[in-house]
Formats: sequence, C-alpha cells, structure tokens
Amino acid sequence: MAHHFDVIIIGGGAAGFFTAINLAEKNRSLTIAILERGKEVLSKVRISGGGRCNVTHACFDANELITYYPRGNKELRGPFHTFAAADTVKWFQQHSVLIKKEDDGRMFPQANTSQAVIDCFLRLQKTLDIQLFTGENVLNIQHENNHWNLRTQQNEFTATSICIATGSSGALWKLLQQLGHTIVAPVPSLFTFNCKDERIADLPGVAANVSVSIEETKLHTSGPLLITHWGMSGPAVLKLSAWGARILHEKNYNFSLFVNWLPTEDAESIPEKLKLIKQQQAQKIVAAKSPFAIPNRLWENIVQAALISKQIKWADVSKAQLHQLSQQLCKARFNIRGKSTFKEEFVTAGGIDLKEVDFKTMRSKILPNLHFAGEVLNIDAVTGGFNFQNAWTGGYIAAAAISKEMQ
Repeated sequence: MAHHFDVIIIGGGAAGFFTAINLAEKNRSLTIAILERGKEVLSKVRISGGGRCNVTHACFDANELITYYPRGNKELRGPFHTFAAADTVKWFQQHSVLIKKEDDGRMFPQANTSQAVIDCFLRLQKTLDIQLFTGENVLNIQHENNHWNLRTQQNEFTATSICIATGSSGALWKLLQQLGHTIVAPVPSLFTFNCKDERIADLPGVAANVSVSIEETKLHTSGPLLITHWGMSGPAVLKLSAWGARILHEKNYNFSLFVNWLPTEDAESIPEKLKLIKQQQAQKIVAAKSPFAIPNRLWENIVQAALISKQIKWADVSKAQLHQLSQQLCKARFNIRGKSTFKEEFVTAGGIDLKEVDFKTMRSKILPNLHFAGEVLNIDAVTGGFNFQNAWTGGYIAAAAISKEMQ
C-alpha cells in the first residue's frame, strides 16, 4: 500500500529541508514528507565551512549577488529580489539561529557550528509534522491521473505535488530525462590545481594576492592564491575553476596558468622599477628581501627562477636577468596537470536545463506540479556561502508557489 502525501520533497539536504519547512509554515494543513536516500540527512550542511556551515554571504545587493554564479546568474536575478542574503539572515534569526559576519563577508551561525543549523531544521521538521523517510532511494517517478507515483527500494509513495532537491544526483537526473527534461552534462566545479614546479615546491601554506589567467582563453580573475602540497588553491584559483568549469574539463585539466604576483602594480612599469631598485639597493643581495608585497620565501624562489643566484647583489644583475625577473613577477607560466577536490565541498556544474524552469515559481515547464530547488538545476557558485544561498532562495520560492497551488 502506497504512502500518500500532499507534497513530497525528494532530497534531505539544505534545499529539501528549507522547502519543506517553509511550505509547512505557509500551509499547516498540508501533509508533507521528505525522502532521503542516505541514512543521514543534511550531510553537506554538516561539513560545510569546515564544520561551521557557511550559511550565506554578506552581499545584500541582488544585482551584485548574481555575479558570484557562473551558471544561473541571469535566472537568479528575479528570485534574489524575492529572497536573498538579508532575508536568509532574518529567517535564521527568527528561528533562533543568530548569524555573524566574518571579515571576508562569509556568514556563519554565532554558535560557530553547523550543528546549530541542523538542530534548527530537525526541530522544525518535527514541530511542523513533516514526515522524514531515510534510506529511501527513489528508483522510479511517474505522473498519472494528476498524481505523482514514486517507487523506492522499500516503499511506494504518491503525492499531488513534488519538489526535487537532490543536489547533483546522476540517478535523479536520469529519471527526469526519461520524463522529458533536458540535462546539461555535469562537470566538476570548485577545484584546486595540481602543479609540480620548483618555484612553489617548498612553499605549502604560503599565500599571496595575485591575478591569474589561463592561456588561450578569456578566463581571468584575482584574489588570494594559496600554495599547497599538490599545487595551488585559494579564492583566486577556486573562482577560476568555477568560471572555467566546462573549458577546463574540455582541456582535461591540462593547461598553462599565468600568475601575476604583482596585481596592484602596472606590469609595464615593472622593468623600470627594477632598474631603479638596482640603483638604490646596489650593494644589497637580491634574494635577501622582497621589495614588493610578496612573501620573502616566495620572492627568493622567483629570483632563482630568473636565473639570479642566491648571493648576487643588485649591482651585478644583468639586463637579461632583470627582464627575466620582470617576467617571473608579472607573467609567470605554470603547467597545470590535473585537479583536486576542494575539501569535501564538491560542487558540480550541470543539471536541469534552466530554460525548462519558471524561476518565478521554481516550477517545471515540462511537467505539472513539479518544482526544483538547489543544485539539481544547472546552477553553481563560487565558494563563500553562495551555493547555500541558491538553496535557500529556491526552496523559499518553491514553497510559496506550492502553497498557493495547493490552496
């Protein structure tokens, strides 16, 4: 015998819980269930932000907020005017989770733990009588006689309306494809670069403010770069990986990266500045101290890469060496050979084609009484709380639309 609910949310993650809770708050008469294929719910919430849950970002202008989304920026403009970062902060505070802002704009629970968000969601799920089913992997979805029929390994479910909030799920994408939706092929986003190079080999943990670009593309960004044991990470690299997700996939993650270690300087003026430093510091050893805003250990390696020995003085640097030093400072080429996942926060570019979704309601344009929330759509963002903001916004709008439809 099938379990019947007015609304079933498929996916027990951030988007799924937020959709269910907001829907229950808007219409207490509805019977609502969440189906989660795993044994645990909210697992991504638990590990995000190093276990603190980067709830959102302190970007309170919708037109600016969309610029952090390589895919979905145009479509999210309207939704962000309905529910965005300020609304997220207010929502959590109204539900007893106070939010704090850090210097880089990321926002976390004041309790400094993701458990605060998890406890809030589980408390509301129980208080609002939302049924939670775990270990329920949806194997089949059909729409017949104005009802949705879902079959899992253990049970059968029926619902008048469903919302899919499974994140990057190949299995659910396949089911939706069978129902007529177009799926944009998934590729990794938000990853670090693997690079073996003498200039950075002994510098894990060293960070510098840079601008970076990828050869033969228009991809370019700036920000902090972190040298790691395997290569390069940090906001500059992660932003580049997000915006270049498809291009870098096509290159099989083998490409040339140009690094400008002096992003605030005029690159054209560096040769003249180096000549002036040579005159002013003639008797000083070149490698001893960086004359720019570059960590000394990194400066020493850059000097060596310009074929200037460790003991040479500025007075003895040749014109050719100065040219090499200028190139190493402003256009250093690194060979990237592969990628690594950024911590546990794996993000995928790809999913349901955005042309097939009404973003005023998060409703499918292909099938009736079917809504979406979160990364199941072809939407992804750079790191910093933006992917969660997409989940909250989509969940809130889907809940409002479903509530109205079910009246």
